Amino acid sequence: MAYPKLTYYKYFALLIMVLSGCDSNESLSLSKKSIIYCSEGPPESFNPQTVSSGTTIDATSNQLYNRLIEFNPTDNSIIPAIAKSWHVTRDGKMITFYLRKDVQFHHTSYFMPTRALNADDVLFSFNRMLDENHEYHPISGGKYPFFQNSQLVNLINSVEKINEHTVRFQLSHSDSSFLATIGGDSAVILSKEYAEQLIALNAMQEIDMLPIGTGPFKFKQYSAGSFIRYEPHPDYWRGMSELKQLVFDITPRDTGRLTKLLAGECDVIAYPIAHKKIAQHPNLTLESVTAFNVGYFGFNTSKEPFNNPLVRKALSYAINKPAILEAVYTGQAEIANGLIPNSSWAYDATIPSQVYSITKAKELLVQAGYSNGFSMDLWAMPVQRAYNPDAVTMAKLIQADLQKIGVKVDIVSHYEWTTFLRKISEGEHQSVLLGWSADHPDPDNFFSTLLSCSSAITGSNITFWCNEKFDQLIQRALQTNNINKRKVYYSKAIKLINEEFPLIPIAHSKRYQARANNVNGSLLRAIGGIDFNGVTKN
Repeated sequence: MAYPKLTYYKYFALLIMVLSGCDSNESLSLSKKSIIYCSEGPPESFNPQTVSSGTTIDATSNQLYNRLIEFNPTDNSIIPAIAKSWHVTRDGKMITFYLRKDVQFHHTSYFMPTRALNADDVLFSFNRMLDENHEYHPISGGKYPFFQNSQLVNLINSVEKINEHTVRFQLSHSDSSFLATIGGDSAVILSKEYAEQLIALNAMQEIDMLPIGTGPFKFKQYSAGSFIRYEPHPDYWRGMSELKQLVFDITPRDTGRLTKLLAGECDVIAYPIAHKKIAQHPNLTLESVTAFNVGYFGFNTSKEPFNNPLVRKALSYAINKPAILEAVYTGQAEIANGLIPNSSWAYDATIPSQVYSITKAKELLVQAGYSNGFSMDLWAMPVQRAYNPDAVTMAKLIQADLQKIGVKVDIVSHYEWTTFLRKISEGEHQSVLLGWSADHPDPDNFFSTLLSCSSAITGSNITFWCNEKFDQLIQRALQTNNINKRKVYYSKAIKLINEEFPLIPIAHSKRYQARANNVNGSLLRAIGGIDFNGVTKN
């Protein structure tokens, strides 16, 4: 069935209505089969290809979109999604995906698809990110952090359409993390047909703000900074959700989220506080999962005095990690002895733990030429994340720690989250408390994303540390499928980090979530964010 295209002016009239919340007078009261999720912040975009923040990933990836493959939430193994199966050649350089048929895109007030998903949509989604000459590449700034940090531009030679439901990736070389990479939250499939409609309407930028996907929910309304409203996708290939609506109620303050949960105004909340109170409440459940994440204290190595490794190392001795874990994580985390948690197959238990020593820290500062100390700024995140639930408190503890070695710390915490991220990606900071939640279980997702030379350019390596030896180690790890060899390379990479200290890993946290007892289903993931597919409410 063909649908008439909107005229340019009608389109923008509709756009204004949607973005401004034309039905803002409509009550947010929901039926018993609807869920309100109180989230910690607003999304930067509605396309997870273009961002790296967990807040945006949570709000979009699993709710609106699908990927070719994904991870089993139980054991993190790779399982089919839009691709029902795949084949990898013996040399590892050619991967063929066989797509499901009859995977439908969302029908919304701003787009009516005329066909199901096919190979053209896969090519469009990947080529937009990979090809700088692609007409959609520069839209929304032309940055695709996850893909660029993963160096997929250099890895993927071509994405080829074999037939309507078969796609082949030609790689420049074998890469043992490739399947895990494209199973990540950012590797979503968009609609080429929708993209073509937007070109005709001269409104290409809306592809990232008025989303069309194949996921379990479709976009209904966004009231900026207030709430997002989703409706179930009736033609979802895994079956229509039993929920009538899914609302992300944006509630930045943790006390506000707890109050709403206790009052029944939220069904599920992100990053709950007062764990004991929630656990003892008869109508609430507190859940946790050990997450693939790391919270860290990072230095801008392009600026003095942090361009001196001795200074960075000195500060690493002065940080009292056990005290931070108790005060910030209330003991619900593990001390990070490296980038990756001990649940990763690449973890090396033989690497010695960082020693806490004020004496050693002072000695190193003298060697570095800062016997009288110095002043520095420390940027603290304005939001709670699983890897750091209270960055301001952590900053105050570090401030007290560093005062003991003559280093004066000024805490910067007044920026709104998206401004904060933009400014540190542009290198305005001296040091920062940030972190990372892995998109997929392969260890490369920590190493390349946080500390590779390429990620220093694309913005996720906020230390701007670029070490040729480190890059060679992580590249060699990707060139072999021999897991024992990969372990050796990653162990050497961890030791190099612990010599240079572009960042100080602080903690691997557990991720918590609180819900009303009448909400059923699996929500929390060790890898990636929250997923409301299959969730029901009594």
